[in-house]
Amino acid sequence: MDLSIAKEIKLEDKGLFDKYFQKFPPIASEFTFTNLYMWRNFYGLNFIEWKDHLILFSRDIFKKKKEPASGNKNSLYFFPPVGPNPTEIIISLFKELKDLEFHRVPEAITNTIPNSADYQSLNLQILEDRDNWDYVYETENLRTLPGNRYRQNRRWLNKFLETYDYEFKLLTENEVDRVKKLQLEWCILRECEDDESLKEEELAIYDALDNFSTLSFHGAILCVDEKCAAYTFGEMLNPETMVIHVEKAHMDYEGAYQAINYLFLKSSFENVIYVNREQDLGVPGLRRAKESYKPIRMIEKSIIYRRG
Repeated sequence: MDLSIAKEIKLEDKGLFDKYFQKFPPIASEFTFTNLYMWRNFYGLNFIEWKDHLILFSRDIFKKKKEPASGNKNSLYFFPPVGPNPTEIIISLFKELKDLEFHRVPEAITNTIPNSADYQSLNLQILEDRDNWDYVYETENLRTLPGNRYRQNRRWLNKFLETYDYEFKLLTENEVDRVKKLQLEWCILRECEDDESLKEEELAIYDALDNFSTLSFHGAILCVDEKCAAYTFGEMLNPETMVIHVEKAHMDYEGAYQAINYLFLKSSFENVIYVNREQDLGVPGLRRAKESYKPIRMIEKSIIYRRG
């Protein structure tokens, strides 16, 4: 593989990426064009088409931001290939390249790759990456919050609905500036300037919002007395599943997180069976919040690297 011909991700590449994702529907939250575009600068992502697969990789992420599983900061960071035979491509790349790792690799690949005749000879290792597992829920459960299991979620939702005179709107270009203002307020309260990960997230969110029409994702904003309390946005991941990329709420409004989640799903994605709410990144509060909505399964992901 000649990595020198790889390209940076640009808006005009959306059609190419969408073609691959439609032909090979993903289950992991990373694989929408919106998500890859908004995080392209954080990861330093490049892409190349190789042997009928879309290959995404970074030369920089280990040198700047992340610790490699192998301990080698000169390794290349790859996402799993998108195409008909990702396991074969992974093995081929380990044969062609000396220092590399594959991240966010779903079970469909990690369950098959040890069966490869080259797995042992290449000295490959699979490392569970729990912090990046996706949470998947039944959409109907999130829309109705039924029974005792969701009692606490309903309590917070009803507190918001009964306490505040609110206005809920689906996201349009006219609302983008209000979302950006709320994101700025959220970041000031959370002191994003002192937290590199939150600062990087803010930049990624602005990048998505600045290209709302071209990226064609869906979103919503929730306001109280002209002051915005919460927003969210997401899109289809595969024919049965939508993915929530971002959900933020102002801390001054109790139940705002529950309200934006509930109202958005009640008004959008009518025939979608599942909701992927992405990963918790190992953040304890975020993990508790995602677990409280009772996921029906996790999208388990791992890291594949070469030992020694």
